[in-house]
Amino acid sequence: MSQIKNFKGDIPLEFLGTERRIEKFSNVIGKRQKSLTIIAENVNDPHNLSAVIRSCDAVGILEVCLVYHGGQAMPLYESSSASAKKWVETKYFDNVKECFDYVRSSGKKIYTTHMSSNAVSLYDLDLANPIALVFGNEHAGVSQEALELADGNFLIPQVGMIQSLNISVACAVSIYEAFRQRLAKGLYDNSELSPQEQSAKLQQWLRK
Repeated sequence: MSQIKNFKGDIPLEFLGTERRIEKFSNVIGKRQKSLTIIAENVNDPHNLSAVIRSCDAVGILEVCLVYHGGQAMPLYESSSASAKKWVETKYFDNVKECFDYVRSSGKKIYTTHMSSNAVSLYDLDLANPIALVFGNEHAGVSQEALELADGNFLIPQVGMIQSLNISVACAVSIYEAFRQRLAKGLYDNSELSPQEQSAKLQQWLRK
């Protein structure tokens, strides 16, 4: 395929005339956060999974890791998540350790969500540093293995009678706190992706 060179890299000629779309994609890609990852472990409800993906797209998370083990199968996404799935990378694992090893290979600390005596408040976490947040199954929560392998554990402060949140709500609350902290430190002003990564992502998105 013939290509042209411009400030966005090599753009196939078939995409000429879509300058506004290219500009929008480029702006969004430039704010994608490589250093913030969400791990969803055995999340069973497709509506919850869809909501997690949409929230991750909204705050610029580049990648979500989905872990399914112990006989738990990954549910089909609901149709309303189709648009969000196109813009958020998903990586699949069938065991916790493999997933955690992968996430740690990029220098991230891993924190699980679990109400325990050693849990720290969400608002005491430095979410501007490389980090991955783990959200577990709707009924069982995160697994014991995930708790043991994680670097720490956090909870979302609450003052109500029912001390729990739906997993998709908990994820949204947590990553918007990360969004707030990262905005305050200017992490959305300079891309975490290299020019080569941005160009490759742009071409991938254009083909979608």
